[in-house]
Amino acid sequence: MAQSQGWTRRYFRAFCKGFFVAVPVAVTFLDRVACVARVEGASMQPSLNPGGSQSSDVVLLNHWKVRNFEVQRGDIVSLVSPKNPEQKIIKRVIALEGDIVKTMGHKNRYVKVPRGHIWVEGDHHGHSFDSNSFGPVSLGLLHAHATHILWPPERWQKLESVLPPERLPVQREED
Repeated sequence: MAQSQGWTRRYFRAFCKGFFVAVPVAVTFLDRVACVARVEGASMQPSLNPGGSQSSDVVLLNHWKVRNFEVQRGDIVSLVSPKNPEQKIIKRVIALEGDIVKTMGHKNRYVKVPRGHIWVEGDHHGHSFDSNSFGPVSLGLLHAHATHILWPPERWQKLESVLPPERLPVQREED
């Protein structure tokens, strides 16, 4: 009996040590390196959720890639909603700071993206709450760069940074 109590105690002690090492490592990884997220809604169709409400894509979000606010035109990014800080939204980067973009429904027909900001839009223009609604977005609201579709399995793929030709900035700031 004493021998089984000693084994149980050692097992419990080893479990606790592993737990107290694994949890901070996992939390740090998910906070600083990468995590997964389910994409809801039609704003990014056809790139994400092409099946509409029947399915939701699950994407890999790379936090590490945006740690220095280095994004490119065409990147699909996750960011904190400028209108609701408790919500994250996923959009495509259309223009960078200094670019002049022709808007689609914004109060101004042309907007010069200010320093420290980006212009983001959903791929499904009629169904997207984006910079055309709230204007340029501060780089400080960037959360992550969406790099891959992980689910459903038949849609596994790397997400390409492609800017639709009709959404090119009117004038680009030199890179």
